[in-house]
Amino acid sequence: MCLWRAISFGIPVEGHPDIRVAPDAMVVFGRPKGDRGSYLQWKEENIAPQVVFEILSPGNTPIEMARKNNFYARYGVEEYYEYDPDRGELRGWRRSDHYLEPIEEMEGWISPRLQVRFELEDGELVLFHPDGTRFETFVEISERAEREAERAERERAEREREHDRAERLAAKLRALGIEPEEGEPNT
Repeated sequence: MCLWRAISFGIPVEGHPDIRVAPDAMVVFGRPKGDRGSYLQWKEENIAPQVVFEILSPGNTPIEMARKNNFYARYGVEEYYEYDPDRGELRGWRRSDHYLEPIEEMEGWISPRLQVRFELEDGELVLFHPDGTRFETFVEISERAEREAERAERERAEREREHDRAERLAAKLRALGIEPEEGEPNT
């Protein structure tokens, strides 16, 4: 599985660069990982992104979002999700034949492709792994990384203190005529 963020879904039809959409995130199974400026579906064995996410902003218009929905339906997306953080609303669509049908109840919905559960908690989108554990937020991931970096720094400083202590003890032993590595007095 490859996850792309902030790149153009690209050009699903060879020779038509005007046919493109840039979702906020998309998931594509069956394609190798790698950097791409755009996802050129016709160069990717014609495999469409299976799951697409759009995070709405105040500048998104209903007409624009309807156009994106039609695009995703036309070019083979299996699941399409829109989240409006300002309104705390989540909408979804799932492929049915050649169309994307609205998902009636998104609260507690489990993505058939990702096996991820969607919940809204006080208007905030919360995702859960298939095992039921909650996905960490960006802030939580950043805070955990910071704590890990601080822990690693404390451990490094402790190792350095222990090394310095061992060096001081070795110097004292040498002053007494004992070579620390051998454990025998010098004669």
